Amino acid sequence: MQALLLVAEAAEKSKTAWYVLGSVLALWAVLLAAVGITQPEFPGKPAGRVAVIIVSALLVAAAMTAAVVTS
Repeated sequence: MQALLLVAEAAEKSKTAWYVLGSVLALWAVLLAAVGITQPEFPGKPAGRVAVIIVSALLVAAAMTAAVVTS
């Protein structure tokens, strides 16, 4: 019985990547909200908008990938 428990524990994948990337994504969302609320012209130029979209999309994709891989 103990051997089965040890095998099950060894087979479980680390969820550290998910915790880190999920936290970074949440922090990014709070930061965007805070800046967007306090500065109505944010992000300003079209290049700034594109940068925010790209960073957001990359963080979401990374967090989703980490969640699927570690499950």
